[in-house]
Amino acid sequence: MLIWWKPFTFAVSPPPHPHAEIHKSALGAEFSVDWKYFEQTLDAVAQLQAEGYTVFSIEQAQGSTMLTDLQLDPNGKYAVILGHEVKGVQQEVVNASDGCIELPQYGTKHSLNVSVTAGSCYLGVFQRTKQALYCLTRN
Repeated sequence: MLIWWKPFTFAVSPPPHPHAEIHKSALGAEFSVDWKYFEQTLDAVAQLQAEGYTVFSIEQAQGSTMLTDLQLDPNGKYAVILGHEVKGVQQEVVNASDGCIELPQYGTKHSLNVSVTAGSCYLGVFQRTKQALYCLTRN
């Protein structure tokens, strides 16, 4: 699934309607939120970049910036891409991103549930910019 919000615009792959599990979880919110379908994550990344967004993949990668060290322009426009909980963000999407953000993790496991990652990133970026951001996730 690909999700993108600003703060309430979603881009979804595959399309969400009708899907009983989404309706059960969303409790009708899926009918009050705008969304846009993208077949490929790269297409959404390209559109966001064309609209002036800086796109970050949330991934443990060489050269990534820890969320705690992230410095952003409060007037900038930002989007984050969240990957599959096991496979992460596709390498071609990482390559197309403007950078990678990594969440600090300690202990033996270095993987977080995608919903925890999304919330942590949203809060981290919001604290630095005081604005909403786009968020992409691909399962």
